[in-house]
Order: sequence, then C-alpha cells, then structure tokens
Amino acid sequence: MKIIKFEDLLVWQKSIDITVLIYKHFEKHPDFGYSNQIRRASISISNNIAEGFERSTNKDFNRFLYIAKGSCSEVKSMLFLGFRLGYFSDLEMKQYCSQLDEIGKMLFGLSKSLKIDY
Repeated sequence: MKIIKFEDLLVWQKSIDITVLIYKHFEKHPDFGYSNQIRRASISISNNIAEGFERSTNKDFNRFLYIAKGSCSEVKSMLFLGFRLGYFSDLEMKQYCSQLDEIGKMLFGLSKSLKIDY
C-alpha cells in the first residue's frame, strides 16, 4: 500500500497518541516550564513527520525524520527528569518510555526505507 498522506503513517499516529497522553497528564500541572517544554517536544515529533512527508524529496523527508527522532529522545529525557521529580508513577514511566522507544524504532526504520544515497 502506498502512503499518500502523512496521516496514514502509523508512526505519525502513534506520535499523536503519546502527545495526547502527555497533554492530558499535564493539563493542570503547576510546573509550567516543565509541562510546556515536554508538550512542545512531543508535538515536535508528529509535526516533523508531517512536515518532512510534504517535502519534495526523500532526502528532505529523511532530515525531518531525524529531527523527529531527536524530539522523541528529548521527550524521553524529560520523562526521566519528571520521574525523578515525582511527576510520573513507575507504571506511567514504563508505558511512556515503551511508546517512545517504539516510535524511535519506527522513525529509524522509515528513514532506512527511504534509501538515501549521500
């Protein structure tokens, strides 16, 4: 099946899912700086996938996938900080990290499938 719009990409769908979870988790959180940054980083994953998909070349798309992967790692790093600050339970931490690991692997796989020659 040929993907004709970014919304059909499973990795984009999963990145939206984690963003919704993070937004809901921090809906009324008192640490505005932290919650704002983790929200922005999580949004960046799906936005970079979408923006890259709409670029004219696989090379451009690949660049945006790497940016999305970086944002994925930023969210995960913030989760570790949030966990140490008591913002997440053990179970939440494991679930969120598992989802981010899966998204990261999917981004890597999608990037590899583009077969970019540099």
